Amino acid sequence: MRVMAQVAMVMNLDKCIGCHTCSVTCKQTWTNREGTEYVWFNNVETKPGVGYPKRYEDQDRWRGGWELDRRGRLKLRSGGRVRRLLNLFANPDLPALDDYYEPASYDYDTLITAPAGTHTPVARPKSAITGEDMAITWGANWEDDLGGAPEHAPADPNLAAMTEKVRFEFERTFMFHLPRICEHCLNPACVSACPSGAMYKRAEDGVVLVDQNRCRGWRMCVSACPYKKVYVNHRTGKAEKCTFCFPRLEAGQPTVCAETCPGRLRYLGLVLYDADAVLAAASTPDPTDLLDAQRAAFLDPDDPDVRAAALAEGIPEDWLDAARRSPVHRLISHYQVALPLHPEYRTLPMVWYIPPLSPVLDAVSEQDGDPADPDDVFHAIRGLRIPLEYLANLFTAGDTEVVAGVLMKLAAMRGYMRARSLDGSVSTELLTATGMSAAEMEEMYRLLAIAKYEDRYVIPAAHRENAAALSSQGMGCGLDSDGGPGMGGEDLQGFQDFHLTGARSDGRIGLSLFVKPRGRTS
Repeated sequence: MRVMAQVAMVMNLDKCIGCHTCSVTCKQTWTNREGTEYVWFNNVETKPGVGYPKRYEDQDRWRGGWELDRRGRLKLRSGGRVRRLLNLFANPDLPALDDYYEPASYDYDTLITAPAGTHTPVARPKSAITGEDMAITWGANWEDDLGGAPEHAPADPNLAAMTEKVRFEFERTFMFHLPRICEHCLNPACVSACPSGAMYKRAEDGVVLVDQNRCRGWRMCVSACPYKKVYVNHRTGKAEKCTFCFPRLEAGQPTVCAETCPGRLRYLGLVLYDADAVLAAASTPDPTDLLDAQRAAFLDPDDPDVRAAALAEGIPEDWLDAARRSPVHRLISHYQVALPLHPEYRTLPMVWYIPPLSPVLDAVSEQDGDPADPDDVFHAIRGLRIPLEYLANLFTAGDTEVVAGVLMKLAAMRGYMRARSLDGSVSTELLTATGMSAAEMEEMYRLLAIAKYEDRYVIPAAHRENAAALSSQGMGCGLDSDGGPGMGGEDLQGFQDFHLTGARSDGRIGLSLFVKPRGRTS
């Protein structure tokens, strides 16, 4: 057993209102500069829909993630070294700009400088890439709130086997919002596909980053990522991706997207896992067993043997205490209400989701059922507006029973707490049906419904004795300047904008979008 720590995230989709605050704050923090106009490290998709980039979940087209060969061994769907070498200069599995969208600005000067006339001047859209006039035909959230759903949503890969069942009629339409960031996988395909070794996974906290000094712009990482969360800066020609806001994590603070979320739907915390069990978990033959295999790789931070092994691996004591208090661990492993996004990609993602639960109690009442009766609740779940098959295609490789069990547990929590609030009664039937005690049910309710800030984010700060030497200049990140990261410019002090961080035993600096100053050492 080789114990390692991973910072992970859980999102409660019942709370997402699709306001895109997380996307905007992430954009302003990390990709608000030339070369990344089309890049959204965090985006919020309306499901069903084709997503961003278009149909990124269609791995028959994009060949992302892993698959098993005839001997049951893992291999990249994008092919081995020979295929990547042959496609080094012409990658056929790379999304085009049209699959994302062509970013646009507007000719606002026309509104100010236009001469007086009969007609009101118009600010026409201009491409942020070419500067030429353009027509806006797509965007990162083009399908927001089912906009254009009758035309585009049937192309959602998750609906491939459900086209006869699902009809986009207004009175029967279902939708929910799905925020997405890099999954920071335990078995990242992007890292394995990178020919130059620029992609790496930090040993300290599992964050997957890009070393800008090593990146040569081969773009194999873009193809290999099944979630399409690696992008290319079209000005520098190098790969960039979500950094999990690692400078904030190192200070014990949550990511920007979590900090600014109005719905308070994100949870951050540590998960301990057995690094020796990752390969076996990702190689599980049956895709529907991958969820249990990944959960089995996670370790119990309360186990004395696990704690002893973790200390032997150099994990600090306060990190173990944080893992023991981690809301992510409780939601994934203890309550088992959080599910991974597309486990069949075999990357073992570490951003998990609590599936959305339609207003099930209202559905029970409409059917003249009893919200405290497990049978009535279960039958209502089977007939909810959001089809179980769709959720299963997203989160359990098609296993509807697992999704139904999670929704049943969430519905039982609502029914139990409703009875407690109305007349103080305790529904033992719901407790028995879910196998939970009254204390566990109420604790899960507090965590999902009204958790405090310190309960949602349990993030231990990095230890200075394990970190690389920080710059004595104390410089920040000028992401909105022309001389931003990777741009080759210099700031007022004669340095390129950079941020040094990362505790690495091999001496490599924990770099993502940031680069060292030219002509100087760190």
